[in-house]
Amino acid sequence: MKFAQELRQGTTIKIGNDPFIVLKAEYNKSGRNAAVMKLKMKNLIAGNIVDTVLKADEKMDDIRLDKVKCIYSYNDGTNYIFSNPETWDQIELSAEDLGSALNYLEEEMEVEVVYYESTPVAVELPTFVERQIEYTEPGLRGDTTGKVLKPAKLNTGFEVQVPLFVEQGEWIKIDTRTDEYVERIKK
Repeated sequence: MKFAQELRQGTTIKIGNDPFIVLKAEYNKSGRNAAVMKLKMKNLIAGNIVDTVLKADEKMDDIRLDKVKCIYSYNDGTNYIFSNPETWDQIELSAEDLGSALNYLEEEMEVEVVYYESTPVAVELPTFVERQIEYTEPGLRGDTTGKVLKPAKLNTGFEVQVPLFVEQGEWIKIDTRTDEYVERIKK
């Protein structure tokens, strides 16, 4: 059992019969009111995202998820196919199951497929990935008045914000939890 105030991003809980993963958790105590947790959660079975507010001292069931290292193989038009390198089993997940992981998914990429009661429900990306900048506008020389960012399109088609000095064709390291630029990579 867990108290609502102990919930953090990535925690998995069960409310009623439905398993949820916490996407965002915010503790809030204002004035004389009781402390509450504002949560944004994803239902692991239905795939929908819900916003809810729970009392901080409310109890809920903690659940365990199994994770298996797999390799992304291909997209068959409707599903994304992953293979387990040990058993060569193929696992199919829909775009809804993958969510924002689609922004970084490339063929032959190693990910962890998350199982709830022997059903694949999601994938977990590495914390950091390296991707090549496919297109970005040239930066202006001399503009160093703080943290000025510009949009850059990755080789996967996803767009991230990068500093002005990053140029087209360069490789960068990105934090997949926040979609933020970390550093340039020499390749």
